[in-house]
Amino acid sequence: MIPPEFIAKLPEVAQAYLKGRTLDEVECIVADLAGVARGKAMPGAKFSRQTQFYLPNSIFFQTITGDWADEVAGGFTEPDMILIPDFDTALPAPWTADWTLQVIHDINDQQGNPVPYAPRNVLKRVVDLYNSRGWQPIVAPEMEFYLVAPNTDPAREIEPPMGRSGRRAAARQAYSMSAVDEYGQVIDDIYDFADAMGLEIDGILQEGGAGQIELNLRHGDPVKLADEMFFFKRMIREAALKHGMYATFMAKPIAGEPGSAMHIHHSVVSTQSGQNIFSHADGAETPEFLHFIGGMQRNMPAVIALLAPYVNSYRRYVPDFAAPINLEWGRDNRTTGLRIPISDATARRVENRLPGMDCNPYLGIAASLACGYLGLVEGEGPSEEFTGAAYSADSGVPRGLGDALALLAENAGVQQVLGEEFCRVYAAVKQLEYNEFLHVISPWEREHLLLNV
Repeated sequence: MIPPEFIAKLPEVAQAYLKGRTLDEVECIVADLAGVARGKAMPGAKFSRQTQFYLPNSIFFQTITGDWADEVAGGFTEPDMILIPDFDTALPAPWTADWTLQVIHDINDQQGNPVPYAPRNVLKRVVDLYNSRGWQPIVAPEMEFYLVAPNTDPAREIEPPMGRSGRRAAARQAYSMSAVDEYGQVIDDIYDFADAMGLEIDGILQEGGAGQIELNLRHGDPVKLADEMFFFKRMIREAALKHGMYATFMAKPIAGEPGSAMHIHHSVVSTQSGQNIFSHADGAETPEFLHFIGGMQRNMPAVIALLAPYVNSYRRYVPDFAAPINLEWGRDNRTTGLRIPISDATARRVENRLPGMDCNPYLGIAASLACGYLGLVEGEGPSEEFTGAAYSADSGVPRGLGDALALLAENAGVQQVLGEEFCRVYAAVKQLEYNEFLHVISPWEREHLLLNV
């Protein structure tokens, strides 16, 4: 039996979902370094009687391939962390066969301190730094992803999905409504699932790749938006599977097609006045606006390891595939890494176009905000605005994961904002992943080197 006082703690959308029904199961989840949901499921009645749960801290030392960076664990004894449900995040899982809620949990150590390498805690740390100076950061993320045909053989190249016309999804159809309609049933389920979960979609459109979709979210609090992206990625995968497709958030899943980005729009408001600190009362740009851009330019190379966290991520950073590979900034210029969209003064913002969709949303938003925060604190302006096509500009962006990790290790300011212990754990896990990749011999190497060198 679920106590009424427990139901009263849930958000309205969860209460409406359960009205007249029994809560069968609760998924107690957290995001690991990769943004993968980890946790445990339990009967709803048992969950309603407990106040905390436990998981070993080793979930944050695991690579994407399942290996362990055990040297960062201080002996690797795998002590338990304490997980406390954040009831504001209790949302339905409408794709399940029974009545299920999913709940994101806060993560503390046994002394009650936030675990410093938990991604959600890293983002909260950065937001707290803004708040301590009287600022509230606002973000609006964009999600790009591919719908692809099922791929059970890693040696086989990924293909676009079969559309309702009986033909595979076509490329070079950006903003085409008929291209989106090819897999309209998946889109319909994404809308229906989002509605059941109380998640607001600002818009869905066809991107430039074959089967590539962009989903835009409204602007708001960084932690809340990262939670929503975490939920969205789970939900989109489920909607695709329901119709015999995969949804992939790889940065570059298909050779010859554009990569998938996670563009992040940033603004900052004064907690005292509620006004956008990037704009004066008369609508003119403030020094803080330029300082934010300057901080992003100077510190972005050090956080590319978080914005592009895998070896595949750097396949997106190639010329002529609609991905900015530079640190330039410009107004209404999509070739620059930092774009200033057209807006009125109250909505003046900076769009970071460098993050890939494969990054953990908590860490991607935290890293991007960290760069802007350092700019606001240091008070240095940016380079001259870039007014031409910046695709051919000097990149300033590391072109591989090894170089990116080295730049993270060299930037003391970024490490201080994100947390030195987090940076140490993250670098150890990513270095291990990179070392594992170096042991793999690719088909390209066998084709071109086996008999030719």
